[in-house]
Amino acid sequence: MSIVCHIRYEIDPFQREAFEAYARKWLTIIPACGGECLGYFLPHEGTNNIAYALLSFDSLAAYEAYRARERPTRPARPTSRPPRRSASSSPRRAPSSRR
Repeated sequence: MSIVCHIRYEIDPFQREAFEAYARKWLTIIPACGGECLGYFLPHEGTNNIAYALLSFDSLAAYEAYRARERPTRPARPTSRPPRRSASSSPRRAPSSRR
């Protein structure tokens, strides 16, 4: 069963380019640590300070192994005010196609 993590960031709208650079760094770190990045989503219309990321893992064990491997490789934060993660950054089980 797959695990999908939904991460919500509150970003400084005037530092959007810095956050984009931060997100691009994760596009290589996530796969190297065993996850799959489904995408980073920057503000486009409406609210200009909310960004999202979706990460996928084969199992809860794979997610836990990813967390252990990614901590030492975290890139520097893009601004002096780091993006805040919401409580929804905990892993969620993806719906199973099996019945």
